[in-house]
Amino acid sequence: MRHPHGTTSRTARALRTTAVGAVSAALAAGTALGLAPAAQAASANSPTTRFVDITGDGGTVLKANVVAPADTSRTYPLLVLPTSWGLPQVEYLAQAQQLAKAGYVVVGYNARGFWESGGYIEVAGPPDIADASRVIDWALAHTPADAGRVGMAGLSYGAGISLLTAAHDKRVKAVAALSGWADLIDSIYSGRTQHLQAAGLLDGAGRITGRPGPELKEIFKNFYASDLTKEQDMVDWGKKRSPATYVDAINANGTAVMLANGWGDSIFPPNQYADFYEKLTGPKRLELRPGDHATTELTGLFGLPNDVWTDTRRWFDHHLRGQAGGIEDEQPVQLKSRTGGAFEGYPDWKSVSATRKKIALASGTTIHANVDSGANGGVVFLSGILDQVAQLPPVASIPLLPRRWAAVWQSEKYRSTQQVRGTATVHTTVTATKESGTLVAHLYDVGPLGLGKLVSHAPYTFHGETPGKPFAVDLELFSTAYDVPAGHRLALVVDTVDPLYIEHNPSGAQLTFSSPPNDPSYVSIPLREQ
Repeated sequence: MRHPHGTTSRTARALRTTAVGAVSAALAAGTALGLAPAAQAASANSPTTRFVDITGDGGTVLKANVVAPADTSRTYPLLVLPTSWGLPQVEYLAQAQQLAKAGYVVVGYNARGFWESGGYIEVAGPPDIADASRVIDWALAHTPADAGRVGMAGLSYGAGISLLTAAHDKRVKAVAALSGWADLIDSIYSGRTQHLQAAGLLDGAGRITGRPGPELKEIFKNFYASDLTKEQDMVDWGKKRSPATYVDAINANGTAVMLANGWGDSIFPPNQYADFYEKLTGPKRLELRPGDHATTELTGLFGLPNDVWTDTRRWFDHHLRGQAGGIEDEQPVQLKSRTGGAFEGYPDWKSVSATRKKIALASGTTIHANVDSGANGGVVFLSGILDQVAQLPPVASIPLLPRRWAAVWQSEKYRSTQQVRGTATVHTTVTATKESGTLVAHLYDVGPLGLGKLVSHAPYTFHGETPGKPFAVDLELFSTAYDVPAGHRLALVVDTVDPLYIEHNPSGAQLTFSSPPNDPSYVSIPLREQ
């Protein structure tokens, strides 16, 4: 049933008003708890906090807060923090208080289209980039901020806006982009496959906490409908909003860029961050650790100890204040395995995968489409969090997977621990009975009883293939760090349905996997040097 536009708008505003109160109260309570000792020791040097309206691009009002040192007799480095998708302007208040106490002017603001800021959601489009520059202008005019020491940081949506602004505004000297994206299309449309649960979550949160504009509504409509006539329009729209598109400008500006993400990020998988990191030529740092989207940084939003935010502070201390806090002496690539252990340092991303081992994929396996075999990537957010806090990734009984709907290949038992690090790749030859289709490859750590724990996975969709004619498939699985115990095997399972994704298999479709002698099929496993 359709409602009159006015009723829908009033309902949305009511929901936003209720939600902003709840979220603000929660974050404010966490801030108060995290900063209680500081409040008790309040002095003339305690930071000041004020809520302001900042005029953004085209006169759009942006709701913001300013946390700054009380002493205005000198200038301080400026940090601008755009909010995450769907969160209110108080999101970073706890971190802002700590940063201000350390000698930063911090301006956090709600991106246009969300909560009480004006305008429509632009998904980090040109108006959002212009807004960030207007916020910098305002801060330099109304706070004791130093124009020569400007940095930006953000979580998720704020990370993307920060990177994009650094490409377009030379004043931004350093960025910390946490759980963000470098390539928007490769994030939610990798393997030419719609990431259904991820997009649905963003769409739903945007409708509740903000105001999607006509362009965004059209993008989501075409995304869900799998309208191939609109595919290139969607790709072009995404590239305009991808920092990777502007990497040359970021390099020319010499911006110091820190990237941090979780291995299990179900919104912005780590591959696209690692690829972007390799293209950066200025000062850079890449941190990857167990966790899902924004879960590794979450405790820091409540003022609690958090190593991501600690490293963010160290990054800015070094690049905006010239302080030697140790981060400059560490290897720039820092990884932590999902199966435990300390951080591992590497000189670059390529060094993460020192060697590779191939598992041959035998020829002649045929599967039927349209049925979930039981092998899948889990549930957005939930699976990644379980893996982060309890080392419980999605599981499947490999011997019980129905071979009618799942192709299964396994390695021999490993005599020693295999430290999987980086990006596994699959190469195979497929013959389809229909011109379009989707397959999903899952890599499992299989124990003695046949229970498989998900190591990585990725989807792949094809269109326009000739039925009955073989074609090559090359697929990168999502990057990871995982230790396979001695006595275990690795198994590659390929099926055609995964609840995380929209599948494109016509009814009754079949896929046959072969391994021609002149082009053998395999999965290539990246391993840490031992």
